[in-house]
Amino acid sequence: MAKVEIYSTMLCPYCARAKALLTKKGVAFENIDIVEQPARRAEMVERAGGRTSVPQIFINGEHIGGSDDIHALDRAGGLDAKLAG
Repeated sequence: MAKVEIYSTMLCPYCARAKALLTKKGVAFENIDIVEQPARRAEMVERAGGRTSVPQIFINGEHIGGSDDIHALDRAGGLDAKLAG
């Protein structure tokens, strides 16, 4: 199973939408709340190529993007393959 990391905040509806998609697919993920762990925000921005919005999603270290990006990947049929390994 792939290692999935999501940088998020608790009150972000886009974060909730992305997490719901992964949960629906039965995927465990590491949630990194950048409000609870503010030092991790700079890490997120660096890993995400300067993107500052949440969520920022990584699968096996590859930057997928935000909620719209992961849903687009799913619609295009590419998400399951990334999650498989």
